Amino acid sequence: MRRCERHSNPTLSPQGRGQSGFRLFLSVLTSCLLTLFLFAVPCARAGLTDGVTETALPNGLKVILLENHKAPLVTFQVWYRVGSRNETPGKTGLSHMLEHMMFKGTKKVGPEMFSRIIQENGGNNNAFTSHDYTAYYENLRSDRVQVAIDLEADRMRNLVLRRKDFRTERKVVMEERRQRTEDNPQAYLWERMEAAAFTVSPYRWPIIGWMEDMERWTLDDLRSHYRTYYSPANAFLVVVGDFKKDELLPRIRKAFGKLSGGTGPDQKRDPEPTMKGERRVTVRKEAQLPFLVKGYHVPNLHDPDSYVLEVAAAVLSGGKSSRFYSNLVREKRIALEAEADNSLLSHDPRLFYLSAVPMPGRSVEELEKALDGELERLRTEVVGDEELKRAKNQIEAAFVFGQDSLFSQAALLARHEIVGGWKKLDDYLPSIRKVTAEDIRRVAARYLVRENSTVGILIPLPGKK
Repeated sequence: MRRCERHSNPTLSPQGRGQSGFRLFLSVLTSCLLTLFLFAVPCARAGLTDGVTETALPNGLKVILLENHKAPLVTFQVWYRVGSRNETPGKTGLSHMLEHMMFKGTKKVGPEMFSRIIQENGGNNNAFTSHDYTAYYENLRSDRVQVAIDLEADRMRNLVLRRKDFRTERKVVMEERRQRTEDNPQAYLWERMEAAAFTVSPYRWPIIGWMEDMERWTLDDLRSHYRTYYSPANAFLVVVGDFKKDELLPRIRKAFGKLSGGTGPDQKRDPEPTMKGERRVTVRKEAQLPFLVKGYHVPNLHDPDSYVLEVAAAVLSGGKSSRFYSNLVREKRIALEAEADNSLLSHDPRLFYLSAVPMPGRSVEELEKALDGELERLRTEVVGDEELKRAKNQIEAAFVFGQDSLFSQAALLARHEIVGGWKKLDDYLPSIRKVTAEDIRRVAARYLVRENSTVGILIPLPGKK
């Protein structure tokens, strides 16, 4: 089965930009599942953390369990606290490369046998890498959960990294980059915009890595990355589904508890300096239409303003009643499409994104002016009661609907665990409900301003004849 790299903003770029809010996040992760709807449960719960238990094994591995007996199914997920933010210049992309190599086998399990074993037991599996984590999952009938336990415990510490596999898979990853970024003008622009937006933060390089770094990778680089970050002390399990905790936990202890713990690497990174003025990036590539993207530095979920930005994004582009669609797409016909997206669930503060494609015959300059006009309204005018209520209702509906599968329930818990602990999940809806119209005006005036922005513009070049 082809592994799917975690791409965080499907509406904007296949190369993954921003760790979007709940309005978009779930559609991203679940797009990698071939049989997601088989794992749907009849009733989502707003209080998802009710019934969640946490256990820490002596070797440092955290185990997060949530019983859900709606169907005889289970999702078993292993999340490692390592992504592209844990890399260094000259060695970018190692986390994503290691994700690929994790399917190359151990002494017990031969190359490419991992997925075959899962499929033979009636399940499916995949993996994804982001800036902040690398995650692996298996979806199975609950009576087959031991298969996932044994396979994941084995490769957590016993992966065999062969030179032949490394050379072959590196070519695969390089081709993946060519297809997803080098040959995709919008993705290429996203990459260049983020490289300009961040000067210190490791978010300035792409998840998949720079091509020149891929060419310099060595097998020793990969082995070192594996030894450093793939240990019980730097990982946690999330299991959701039809099981009994008192029966499942001893089985997990037996398989994972015997693994050497290691030490969790330092996750602190230098903060990004405050921007003092707008930055602009222009890319000229073969493309059919221009493209515009803007990034504004904003806080993550540790700051209450991040929840205000979630609502602001919904006001701007939450459906066909939103400002972008109503004003820019339908009424003025300046934009073919326009989106806003907030980076809530990121380990370090990231960006609030605007992106848009101009309507054929309209210039990117007109489009940028129109987007700026909508932000100016947000900064100076108070959002109306009905508009604010509609935006909040959309967010809440998406949040609740997003818990309609075992996989997404586990992923929600895990994403919050990465950033601030899974218990933070229950803060989401109360924080959204508390947002006021004045909060939106205040926060927009603080963050969504020109001196805090990086602008990327794609100028299309005619195709080769």
